[in-house]
Amino acid sequence: MDLQAVEGNLELDTEIGIILPTYCEAANIENLIYEIESLHLNTSILVIDDSSPDGTADIVRNLQRQYGNILLFVRPKKFGLGTAITDGFRLFLSMKNQPKYVVTMDADYSHNPKDIPRLVSTANAGYGLVVGNRYCKGGGVINWGFFRLAVSRMANLIASIVIGAKLHDYTSGLRCYSINLIGKTINDLHSQTYEIQIETIRQAHMQKFRIKEVPIIFINRKKGKSKLTFTEIKSFLFYIVKTMLGVRK
Repeated sequence: MDLQAVEGNLELDTEIGIILPTYCEAANIENLIYEIESLHLNTSILVIDDSSPDGTADIVRNLQRQYGNILLFVRPKKFGLGTAITDGFRLFLSMKNQPKYVVTMDADYSHNPKDIPRLVSTANAGYGLVVGNRYCKGGGVINWGFFRLAVSRMANLIASIVIGAKLHDYTSGLRCYSINLIGKTINDLHSQTYEIQIETIRQAHMQKFRIKEVPIIFINRKKGKSKLTFTEIKSFLFYIVKTMLGVRK
């Protein structure tokens, strides 16, 4: 990625980097960032916006006047969740003062910012990857229809069989990565869309990083509409097939 295109202070020295991929999140991004800032953690917030036509990036620019820990990277078009996350990883790896942990989460309020401290404290116990689990005791999904829930559970079942990392939620987007894990796996991450969630777990498992799940409640987006498309579902299935055939390293 082009660091010259990143808006904000790249000299930040924070413990936690937070990646917020956005596309048309003008209805959510301001309040979400306010909630993250209210946690009073030592964070740098990186918004990666795919040229949202609703003015998401301008809202973030206004927030940068209030908070000095916000970074903004506007990409020329919608490239997909997988590339947004890997671009975020590369940015934090390139910083002079790398964060100790990197948290990824949805920017649409599906994930509760108040879960961030629990994920980070768990990672601090020696885990390379901590995944927010929607399907264990204490976790849950609210406001999903039968089809969406069935697709998610089936995807997790398939991933469990193929990857074998003994987890219950391979597709959750709320996670905390150690910077060490990111550095060791970044060159092996090639996903374009939602299959990034499977690929990162697979790489962490293959490289023998400790992985832990913690329960979270996922609430379907409060505003806007879902961006999960049939193309993205196909991308996930294609990744699983390639993994089964041993195409990817």
